[in-house]
Amino acid sequence: MLDVIDCIKQRRSIRSFLPAAVPRTLIEKVLQAAVYAPSAGNWQPWHFVVVENSGQRRALAKAAADQDFIAEAPVVIVVCAEPARGEQTYGDRARELYCLQDTAAAIQNLLLAAHASELGTCWVGDFDEGAIAKLLQIGEPYRPVAVIPLGYPGETPNARWRRPLSEVVEYRE
Repeated sequence: MLDVIDCIKQRRSIRSFLPAAVPRTLIEKVLQAAVYAPSAGNWQPWHFVVVENSGQRRALAKAAADQDFIAEAPVVIVVCAEPARGEQTYGDRARELYCLQDTAAAIQNLLLAAHASELGTCWVGDFDEGAIAKLLQIGEPYRPVAVIPLGYPGETPNARWRRPLSEVVEYRE
């Protein structure tokens, strides 16, 4: 098992997948990690649609700016937010911000758990939200916020450049 810092540093966006099926136990392992993400007020505004059907995966790829690698993955997880969840506690801030922050934390957990399980993923945000909602019959109260292809990596990308801390951190003393 990887140390968490090593896992964070070694994870890569995978855009090529082997055709091997992903066992349901592994899919559930990464989803379980996702639901352990922190959330405002513990409202947990996430919902996951797991797509294994090849025709639907192809349609998802088309709705995601024709990114064909999405269809190549044996599993695609569409991560949704439930904007109204937590609204009674936090009002509009829950709908406009917290549901997205919380769902993003769940996605990061999912990506890291997948990498630690020797699976590949890619966080895809370029997609037609309405087309995906229609395709998968996702309606209120959910909103698709990410498309995550999941499978065994067919590539090993090199590390990408990261901005140094000196450019992104300010200390206030």
